[in-house]
Amino acid sequence: MPLPSSAYLPFTADMSICRILNGMWQVSGAHGSISPKTAIQSMFQYVDAGFTTWDLADHYGPAEDFIGEFRRQLAATRGREALSGIQAFTKWVPRPGKMTRQIVEDNINISLRRMGVETLDLMQFHWWEYQDSGYLDALKYMTELQQEGKIRYLALTNFDTEHLEIILKQGIPIVSNQVQYSLIDRRPAVQMAQFCQANHIQLFAYGSLCGGLLSEKYLGVREPGRYDLQTASLRKYKQMVDAWGGWSLLQELLGVLQTIAQKHQVSIANVAVRYVLERPAVGGAIVGARLGISHHLEDNGRVFEFSLDAEDDAQIEAVVSRSQNLYQLIGDCGDEYRR
Repeated sequence: MPLPSSAYLPFTADMSICRILNGMWQVSGAHGSISPKTAIQSMFQYVDAGFTTWDLADHYGPAEDFIGEFRRQLAATRGREALSGIQAFTKWVPRPGKMTRQIVEDNINISLRRMGVETLDLMQFHWWEYQDSGYLDALKYMTELQQEGKIRYLALTNFDTEHLEIILKQGIPIVSNQVQYSLIDRRPAVQMAQFCQANHIQLFAYGSLCGGLLSEKYLGVREPGRYDLQTASLRKYKQMVDAWGGWSLLQELLGVLQTIAQKHQVSIANVAVRYVLERPAVGGAIVGARLGISHHLEDNGRVFEFSLDAEDDAQIEAVVSRSQNLYQLIGDCGDEYRR
C-alpha cells in the first residue's frame, strides 16, 4: 500500500519529503559488508514503497556514490522525470582549520560529482570545534555557492542552540538541524525545539530507535555486553542507555512501549518513531537503511497509521521521567561530539 499523505512534509516551498528518511550511515562500513548491486536494487524498493528521502554524508563510505548510481539507473529505466520524486540530503564534515572559498567549493564539487547532480538538495554542515570560528567562513562560502546554484538549501548537523543562533544572526539561511532525538535522549526538547519553531527550522532526528535497542528484540533479555552488540550503532546507543538510566529502566520502558504497540497493533519501533515525529519542530526521523541486508518497509509504513493519545504519553512519561537528565550530564544537542 502507498504511504498516506501524512507521511510527507512540505519541507520547503518547493520540496516535499518523506517524514521517515532513509539513513545511509549503515553503509559506512561499521554495520556489515554491503553489495553495491544489491544495495541499488534495494533503493528501488524503498522508493517504490514511498520512502523517497535519503540522508547521507561525504564520510558514509560509498553512500554518495550509491545515490549517484541509483539516480543513473532510475533515469535510465524510468525517465529523467522520475528523479524529481527523490531527495538526497548529504553532509560535509570537514576537519577544523582555515576555511577558504577554494576548500569549500572543492568539497562541494566532490559531492556533486559523486551524487551525479548539478545542485545538492540539502547540504548539512557539521563542525567539530566551536572555538575555531572557521565554521562561519565555511557557511558564508556555502551561502555564495547556494546563490550560484550548487546548493539548494543549507542545513546543519549536531549544532547546539547557542551556535545555531550565532549562525542565524550572520544572515545565513538555515532550514534544518539534524540532532539525536529519541525516547532515551530528549535533550532537543529543553531549548532547541522552541528556538527552531520560532525561527522556522525543522529538526531531523537520528537515533530514534537507539540502533535497534527500542524494539521487541531487546525486551525481556539479559543486558548485553559490548561484544554482544554487533553494530556500531548498538554499541553507541547502549552507552547512551547506560547514562540515561540503565538496562533495568530500559526494560520498563520497553514493557510500556509493548503495551502501547499492542493497543495500536503496531511494533515497539513504530511507537518509538511516532513519539519523536510528534515532538514540536521535528520534521522527520532518520531510520537506518541496511541496504541489501534487511529492511522493514512495511513495518515503517505503519508509523503513519496511528497517533499517540494522552494515555500513551502519560504511560511513557511515567517511565522516562525517572531517568537521568542527559541535558545536565552531556549538554545541549551535539555536545557529545565536542567534549
